[in-house]
Amino acid sequence: MRLLVAIAVRHLLARKRQSIVSLAGIILGVAFFLAINSMMRGSENDIIHRLVDNSPHITIEDEYRNPREQPVTMLHPKGAIEIRRVKPLTETRGIRNYEAILSRIRQIDGLMASPVLTGQALVNFAGKDVGITLNGMLPDEIHNVSTIENYMVQGSIEDLIANPDGVVIGAELARMLTLSRGDNINIATTTGATRVFKILGVFRTGRGGYDRSQVFISLKRVQALLNRPNRINSIIIKLPDPNQAQPIAQQIEREISYKTVSWQESSEDLMNTLHIRNAIMLTVVSAVLVVAAFGIYNVISTVVMEKQKDISILKSMGFHADDIKRIFLIQGVILGLAGCAIGIPLGCTLMLGLMQVQLKPPGSTGQINLPLDWGLQQFVIAAAFAITAAVIAAWLPARKASHVQPVDILRGS
Repeated sequence: MRLLVAIAVRHLLARKRQSIVSLAGIILGVAFFLAINSMMRGSENDIIHRLVDNSPHITIEDEYRNPREQPVTMLHPKGAIEIRRVKPLTETRGIRNYEAILSRIRQIDGLMASPVLTGQALVNFAGKDVGITLNGMLPDEIHNVSTIENYMVQGSIEDLIANPDGVVIGAELARMLTLSRGDNINIATTTGATRVFKILGVFRTGRGGYDRSQVFISLKRVQALLNRPNRINSIIIKLPDPNQAQPIAQQIEREISYKTVSWQESSEDLMNTLHIRNAIMLTVVSAVLVVAAFGIYNVISTVVMEKQKDISILKSMGFHADDIKRIFLIQGVILGLAGCAIGIPLGCTLMLGLMQVQLKPPGSTGQINLPLDWGLQQFVIAAAFAITAAVIAAWLPARKASHVQPVDILRGS
């Protein structure tokens, strides 16, 4: 094998310029594969991180997935029945007996759940009316199911425990109304109730719409403002493993009947878009390595054409056809390994450079860095694809070289 490697290296060095060009193709292919793949995977992980960590894994809503079955259809399940203009009774909307539901679902290992009552309201300050969404929650539980505490720039959500008449608002809302921590604001709801709250904290998530519209208040105060005593309209749930959200949501819905939505279900369109984008990205980036493989094919094919006399001599000396094939396959492997050895560090350098790039997307309140993924899997895929492409590119000319007949070549020479 050592002799075969020495011959393969000698052939590559005999055509240095062409070998360097082919090697450069593999190097650039691997480097750009890593840079682009890390950006795409990083952005996907960032999107999923925002979906999974900044949103509930499971949400129980105060409605049913399917309309309630009417008594007449229950009485005559096989009859030809048509029901029209069925109007449900007017009632206070919300999840009934939510304390029992919470106790029941909390029996699932690792599951953390907390009740929430949301509703629309207006904030009035200095003649300005701004529409907001009230989030009534339990301040001592919300940190278990939400990441809002991580975005606090002033005060804390837990300050609402000591002062239930306080409120936590977003930085954009505070800027619009020229408010800060310690100021009072007047909140009016659609039921006609109004109340003055003291600002105990300010958060900034970087999402302008969210920071401008969301307000956090103690659950009891929101129930009083919306005239929904002992009612909530959602239960938010966090799981140790977010990937288990869908089966657990289905299990909970079967038990309690209320519509239960996992983060996969609520983001199904986005997840499908991410999968399609990844497929397109891999196809485009892989084309770079395929083009580089053609360079290897060209170099080794040229060597085979020029070295037919040498091949005949080697066969006359006792080299088998498989030995000749291995010589040229080794050339492809050498180019692939050398391309990976140089291309991976170059790709890491490009990735480090991309990490320094800062962007300010429309609607964002601050600059963000490009999210990159440094997972081992993409390095393995890049190296495996590059070496495989190099070996395949070398196999065809190697096969041709192994079929050279020494008698024909030596007689012709």
